[in-house]
Amino acid sequence: MLENKLNITNEVELAKQEERITKLKALELYDKEIINTFEVGTFKGLSQIHEYLFIDVYDFAGKMRDVNLAKGNFRFASMLYLNDVLNSIDVMPQSTFDEIIDKYIEMNIAHPFREANGRSTRIWLDNILKHEIGKVIDWSKVNKEDYLLAMERSPVRSTEIKSLLQNALTDEINNRTVYMKGIDISYQYEGYYTYSLSDLDK
Repeated sequence: MLENKLNITNEVELAKQEERITKLKALELYDKEIINTFEVGTFKGLSQIHEYLFIDVYDFAGKMRDVNLAKGNFRFASMLYLNDVLNSIDVMPQSTFDEIIDKYIEMNIAHPFREANGRSTRIWLDNILKHEIGKVIDWSKVNKEDYLLAMERSPVRSTEIKSLLQNALTDEINNRTVYMKGIDISYQYEGYYTYSLSDLDK
């Protein structure tokens, strides 16, 4: 159970409130064009996204983790080398689709935050794609199981995730509905299903 600013001690209730609060913050990023003030393709930019989303819920919002993390048998970057890893990712090229996805894969391996890496990093990814190639991903076209499996394999085989995401690219970079659906799908990947952004946006 994560310590939180809401003083919630029930894990299910915390998940519900986190989802509600942070989805509305994600919508603010778009509606108020706050995302356009953040750095594109750097850890600083990702940290700005993470902090904006989670500042009302967790003290560690936007802060680099100080613990080691693993998922299944896969260990993310060691906290001892995390700063160096993030500096290396910052200078990776991002002018083509392949370069951007390579960068996204490396950021996923780094997993710089204690919690909520996936949701923040997918927004970060779309922001890079939007600025560099005038596209975003229509996440409603990306199957959850296919995505999670492709991301799991991506450190050794990037072709699957690249193919999956390329097939879901759209040039509707200023379509609010595409953005909102994308946030909902991104949250569903992580098991957050309680609220839809369209229902919260009333």
